[in-house]
Amino acid sequence: MIIKLLFLFIFFTFTSSSPSTPPSNFTISGTTIINQTSIILTQHHNSCLSSNAPESNYGRVFYKNRIRFLDSFFNSTDSFFTRFTFRIVPPAPPCSSGEGITFLITSDLNSIAHSVGFIALPKPIDQKTLDSSFLAVEFDSNFDQGLGDINGNHVGIDLNSIVSEASVDLMTNGVDLKSGKKINAWIEYRNPEKIIQIWVGYTQTKPESPILVSPIDLSNRFSAYMYVGFSAASGRGSATHSIDSWYFKTSESMSPNIEVEGVGPGNCLICFPEDPVKEEHKTGIPTYHHKDKRVLQLALGLLALNLLLILLTVGFVVFYVCVLKRRNQMQDLIEQGQIRTFQEKKMPRRLELSVIRSATKGFSRNQIISQRPSATVYEANLPPYGVVAVKRFRNANKTGSLGSQFATEFATMVGSLTHKNLMQLQGWCCERNELVLVYEYMPNGSLDKILHTRITPSRLNFGTRLNVLLGVASALIYLHEECERPIIHRNVKSCNVMLDVDFTPKLGDFGTAELYEHSSRAREATVPAGTMGYLAPEYVYSGVPTVKTDVYSFGVLVLEVASGRRPVDENGTMILTDWVWDLWEDKELVAAADPNLMGRFHRMDMEMMIMAGLICVHPNYEMRPTMKEAMRMLQGGLVPDLPATKPTVMIRSVNFDRSPEVVVKCGVDEGMTSWGTPKSHFSKL
Repeated sequence: MIIKLLFLFIFFTFTSSSPSTPPSNFTISGTTIINQTSIILTQHHNSCLSSNAPESNYGRVFYKNRIRFLDSFFNSTDSFFTRFTFRIVPPAPPCSSGEGITFLITSDLNSIAHSVGFIALPKPIDQKTLDSSFLAVEFDSNFDQGLGDINGNHVGIDLNSIVSEASVDLMTNGVDLKSGKKINAWIEYRNPEKIIQIWVGYTQTKPESPILVSPIDLSNRFSAYMYVGFSAASGRGSATHSIDSWYFKTSESMSPNIEVEGVGPGNCLICFPEDPVKEEHKTGIPTYHHKDKRVLQLALGLLALNLLLILLTVGFVVFYVCVLKRRNQMQDLIEQGQIRTFQEKKMPRRLELSVIRSATKGFSRNQIISQRPSATVYEANLPPYGVVAVKRFRNANKTGSLGSQFATEFATMVGSLTHKNLMQLQGWCCERNELVLVYEYMPNGSLDKILHTRITPSRLNFGTRLNVLLGVASALIYLHEECERPIIHRNVKSCNVMLDVDFTPKLGDFGTAELYEHSSRAREATVPAGTMGYLAPEYVYSGVPTVKTDVYSFGVLVLEVASGRRPVDENGTMILTDWVWDLWEDKELVAAADPNLMGRFHRMDMEMMIMAGLICVHPNYEMRPTMKEAMRMLQGGLVPDLPATKPTVMIRSVNFDRSPEVVVKCGVDEGMTSWGTPKSHFSKL
């Protein structure tokens, strides 16, 4: 313990005598130069128009000494935090920009060869023979579909591979890598939770919410000692990549209540160019220490260490008598169920695979409560949470589609989604080939199960059904309008609505959710996610989800709850929305009511519910209400006048590079449309 604490206050600075002479505590390679204000990794070159860019146009800088990340004495991996300011200055046209810049942690400086087109990291064919391990957080300004890049302006997490484990578009925070502006980045790895978080912004104030959160376990990836630094490359383009300031530290753990940006207990602390102790005097220019001052500081440091040794020796007994005793008492309280750490911190806990296997009795088939193509859900008794639902992704691997669903759902649920009508994530596991999420247990199962199995139809009276719809509407209002960053669920349906013991609804399954952008720029089209019968026509056509596609799915759910019928029948011949529109045209709307209700409802209330569902499934998305307006209708508010007959489907693309309007006619043949949606979703012309 005494030896451990001797290293808690190590602090490193450097001075430079000239721009061409690197400080003695940094190792540079490639085109890197260090001047009095910044580290310049690459600069503009004049051969950007030639077919062969110079292979040497890359730069790296590392702190010369290896940093300890693994503690064999305490058998733990250290957490770490870094903050740095960088700038990417693109060239003038017609030259293309460079590849980007990475924050890099590696076990061996000599084994990582650079390759053109890979941000000065090894290309995939070289990674198979790589003897060392590395973690890179890339700020990628070059779009390469072959590497799985999402665009040419993203941040990604690379682990022993140039192909990112997780990535996100930086424009979600309004950050353009090629703007030439100073960009601030914060990266934090918390070993107890086994997650890495990244914040990015133009200001020196860290944003409230991270732009990227990803589960990652470095305990089996890192060596005991690693090198820390940066790399950048211009590739076949040209750009200036520079680091203007850098602050780094490691620690045994990082509590959410500790301000990690100040100087505190840590195993390692690197700062360039400003001293964080004097952060209020930031100038961006390194402080030059005179020799006599350094001698005085060294003497004071040795004196402080001697005093610290004496205090630690005296306090050693106190530590074991008081602190360890209290820890044992806390553990006893946890085991008794009197303390719930998760409930206090509102953060899911990383769980060991062995614990989950034990709780599910080895993933026994007798514990299964739900099976889907992507995951199986088990009932389990997991102390200290009690009965929980364990969602195990099938045949999971961390880089495949199921791994992407796991990462998306985990990142969405861990981002403080605390609403009474949203499923609450309590824990997770990412170990070996297993990807597992642990949720609160819902005794009454899914709405789909109760609504369509006819086991207990009397329990779903009209009032209960209305309360379920109001709860789902409240959850979608929270996602669309009240979150700091609006979220599109993309998979609203009855089997994703879970019911607790009081039939309070909880919306779950965020594996296909995504952030919603209000900007007017064209959005990237994707393969529509969701289930047949719940998909809005314009979403099927364009592949671009909006909040109005969630409104459409909610409208289908309203009609499903009111009628007791599935969106598409088992034979695929009856489409619920078409059937209800036909009843509306014949002025027999109340005939859509579920026979299991046996007429125990007010006719006007049932008609208002079904009319609210119809306006939500209006073929023209501009005519659909917002979720807040839809909730008011269900609560008895006025419903806009519906057309006498089902309107023609007018598909307006949300992307500006498409034609503004397309009328879909589907009255010729009896099959499916070319995009795989039953033509009965559209009007009969």
